[in-house]
Amino acid sequence: MMQWEKLLSLKKQGVTNKRLRIEEDETRLGFEVDYDRIIFSAAFRSLQDKTQVIPFSKTSFVHTRLTHSLEVSVVGRSLGRAAGKAILEKHPHLKSTHGYHFNDFGAIVAAAALAHDIGNPPFGHSGEKAIGDYFSNGNGKRFKKDLSDKEYQDLIDFEGNANGFKILTESKNGVDGGLRLTFATLGAFMKYPKESLPKQPTPYIGDKKYGLFQADKSFFKEVAEELGLKSRSDTNDMSYVRHPLTFLVEAADDICYTIIDFEDGINLGLIDEEFALEYLIKLVKNTINTEKYNSLIQSTDRLAYLRSLAISTLIKEATKQFIENEEEILNGTFSRSLLDKCEYKAQIDDIIKISVEKIYKSKEVIEKEISGYHILATLLDTFTTAFENHYSERKVRHYDRLILSEFDDSLSESASVYQYLMECCSYVSRLTDGNALQSFQKINGIQ
Repeated sequence: MMQWEKLLSLKKQGVTNKRLRIEEDETRLGFEVDYDRIIFSAAFRSLQDKTQVIPFSKTSFVHTRLTHSLEVSVVGRSLGRAAGKAILEKHPHLKSTHGYHFNDFGAIVAAAALAHDIGNPPFGHSGEKAIGDYFSNGNGKRFKKDLSDKEYQDLIDFEGNANGFKILTESKNGVDGGLRLTFATLGAFMKYPKESLPKQPTPYIGDKKYGLFQADKSFFKEVAEELGLKSRSDTNDMSYVRHPLTFLVEAADDICYTIIDFEDGINLGLIDEEFALEYLIKLVKNTINTEKYNSLIQSTDRLAYLRSLAISTLIKEATKQFIENEEEILNGTFSRSLLDKCEYKAQIDDIIKISVEKIYKSKEVIEKEISGYHILATLLDTFTTAFENHYSERKVRHYDRLILSEFDDSLSESASVYQYLMECCSYVSRLTDGNALQSFQKINGIQ
């Protein structure tokens, strides 16, 4: 069974001495420093110009990756604090001997939740698919012969979660250890603690995708061993059970995208308002104050009230599921998301079904995804060709030098094919929607 004392490690990348919670400065707690470092990072700020689901609207506010991440973080903090309070009551030595406070759990979940989308490319989830498609079906397929099976899988199944871990931890431009977050926060961030292969579906939710690139295996192993995460592999393939607080980070994300994407769809007129309000009322029927609801005149106020109540309801339910299943979670045998186990699963599924039909398959979203595919394929083709020419015996064109001047000098002259391809993907993934479009226009000579 995993132990909370290890799971709440304050250790940071490159620091050898053990940091004890009881010795922490209460005004500048390590887990809270994690939050600060993420929110002031360039990678986080760029999320303000990245599509969440619905492209930016000229007529109404819709959520970006940044506003979504902030809201997920707020929900995550509430989940972490509520769960932490119950955990400390169940394991009082964590407070009396080690000095942990219930706010620590909230701070870890809030920081991991804040960073949960930091590795996602531009143009929503289609950005990940566009990068993968370039290497599996596009011109990037030419590199397959130069890569190991796992390296190639990293590219054809490009994963924002793995890219997020890379961004948070990679040494770059003289900065060692990336943001140098605590291992507890890095563990909670890791939704899928395994490498890209073997790719085989299992009932365990942590196997649904992968969470680390080949280049980051060594450091993640250090993090996993420090936290005491249980290995799930009988071979040399890297796979661990989730950090328990990851379930709370996931629940915060699930709550926000279920309710708030739905709200965006209503505000944009993609979902009929009266129809939608009925579905939200079904979710909160046990806690709604009918008199208060009926007194609200504006439809936006009614929607805001139901949204607030729905989020509060699901926070309580997710916390309940976490505490009731704590032993299974610590044993690594809990295999589903918290909301999958909750009593409101049917109502959640109904809301998500409508969102898929009315929002995710809407004309605006599809048009954005089509554009994203073409833009990212063009950028990747241009960048990979420039690196390929630079690292091969081919004559390097002046054009290639101009393209490579956009990149920093962190790659050595002996970089492998995998390393320079990952550099291209990393560069593209950090672009905002607007930056990607500008680069595309520049490459195509469009002013």
